[in-house]
Order: sequence, then structure tokens, then C-alpha cells
Amino acid sequence: MGNSVLLIEDEPNIIEAISFILSRDGWTVHSHSNGADASDEVLRRMPDVVVLDVMLPGKTGFEVLQEIRANVETAKIPVLMLTARGQSKDREKAESFGANMYMTKPFSNSEVLEKIKALVA
Repeated sequence: MGNSVLLIEDEPNIIEAISFILSRDGWTVHSHSNGADASDEVLRRMPDVVVLDVMLPGKTGFEVLQEIRANVETAKIPVLMLTARGQSKDREKAESFGANMYMTKPFSNSEVLEKIKALVA
């Protein structure tokens, strides 16, 4: 497949699980664990898809998403929000800020892979 994913997540076990799932499917996976400079990392890497947690050190995923969408170079990169926050207000906030998809933890491996593939299709 050869597509790249930037996983912005601060939980090592989640990083390991998603990296394994995607790498096994042929994806190039990079991870970043700090919200403070995450949008800079998106600009630097220019991935095909961003998987973004909501609760990050430095800045929230919502703030990072707003920065990604505000930058003309990164605005069109698909973003999958992956979070433990499953309340409808969080989902609505993510959608209003421009998230392409929203998933809650815990997640199934096949569902993550399916949604990421759909974002680049």
C-alpha cells in the first residue's frame, strides 16, 4: 500500500498496537506524543492520514486539529480522532473542528484499519 500515518498519541500501548496493525498492512507509521508541537510534526511529515488522540500533554487534540485545519498545507489531510472520550458533545466538537472520523477506545484492530483505509480511498 505504501501510505503513511502520523499517530499522535501519548499512551505507549496504543502506539504499539496501532503501529503493529498498520505496519503489518504495509503502512509507514510515525508517532508523536506531545500536543504542544503536534501540528508542526504534521507539517514536517505530511502524512496521508493523521490519527489524533484528544487528551494529550501540551495541547488537546481539538486544539491540534484546529491548527491542522488552519494551515493551508495540512488542511486537507484526513484526521481520525481516536479517544476515550465517547460523549456526543466531544464527537460534535471534533466534527465541528473538521475531524473526518471519530472513534472511541477501546477499539477493534480491524475497525481502526478499515477506517484508516477509508480515509485514503
